[in-house]
Amino acid sequence: METITIKDIARALNLSTSTVSRALRNSYEINTETKKLVLEYAEKMNYRPNPIALSLRDSKSKSIGVILPEIANNFFSQLINGIESIAYNMGYHVVIFQSHESYEREVANTNYLVSRKVDGLLVSLSSLTTDISHFEELLDKGLPIVFFDRVPKKVETHKIVADNFGGSYQATEHLIKTGKRKIAHITSPIYLSITMERLAGYKKALEDNGIPFDESYVKYCHHGGMVVSENEAAVQELLDMDEVPDAIFTASDRITTGCLSVLHRKHIRIPDEIAIVGFTNIGVAELLNPPLTAVVQPAMDMGNQATELLIKLIEHPKKPTIFESRSLKTSLIIRESTAGKIVNVS
Repeated sequence: METITIKDIARALNLSTSTVSRALRNSYEINTETKKLVLEYAEKMNYRPNPIALSLRDSKSKSIGVILPEIANNFFSQLINGIESIAYNMGYHVVIFQSHESYEREVANTNYLVSRKVDGLLVSLSSLTTDISHFEELLDKGLPIVFFDRVPKKVETHKIVADNFGGSYQATEHLIKTGKRKIAHITSPIYLSITMERLAGYKKALEDNGIPFDESYVKYCHHGGMVVSENEAAVQELLDMDEVPDAIFTASDRITTGCLSVLHRKHIRIPDEIAIVGFTNIGVAELLNPPLTAVVQPAMDMGNQATELLIKLIEHPKKPTIFESRSLKTSLIIRESTAGKIVNVS
């Protein structure tokens, strides 16, 4: 099928090419009726802007760089779908790099994307990133960057996150309502934004229900779940405690699956001996044995909103006076890994 052009649209609607071009850019110079006519016809004919022509006209590459920890993760793959759906419809290509939880790879990926003259970056920090000067320098030079999921606290730009505190609070409170009192938490490095927020929600739920916080029940996986031996060691440390937890709240997909693997190998009955809740978007949660109770993040919507904000920065280069930090609501899906009679906790 041949690609439709602005000239084709103009010919079909008996308009000038400049009028069609301005209508597609939502220019104030074009009246509402003409814009509606052009946009509806363009959608009907599956018109897509020519990125090469746009880059020549605007001196832009019409490409967006994305740096995230890994693609083989259901949360990030859903998020990428959200990014690409918005970018494609607005005439941008997406170039994706994985840091694999490595600070050095994150820096190398950033340098390469900048050398390829991407128009902006969407970034979720690696679990080993404590120095963000490579991003601060780019922001100072005017490169648009939007952070999502794992975000730096002290950088002035748009940020999109899930409600990590609320999701963790809800998950922990659910475990308490099923009668659990010795609730452990396995999470990522303490300096990550998601770790601090999820830990805070967990601690607040314990406090509100009269359960003392015990630091020994919190285990940190410094590679964010990427290293299997690290995940397994964290679970084993909990199983070796004098008072073994009766529930575990895990903070990511890989930590969750690693935890389940160890418990199954040890023939520990879930949820009778230890209940499990994951902060995860794992696609097969309901197919696991037992089906996993999980906090689910609105990954697709996070990708949509982050991309919309980035493209707005790219196409309106004047620095905004106020940057947005959006926190999107999570949901708790209750399945058999925490099944039990709901009890009132005084």
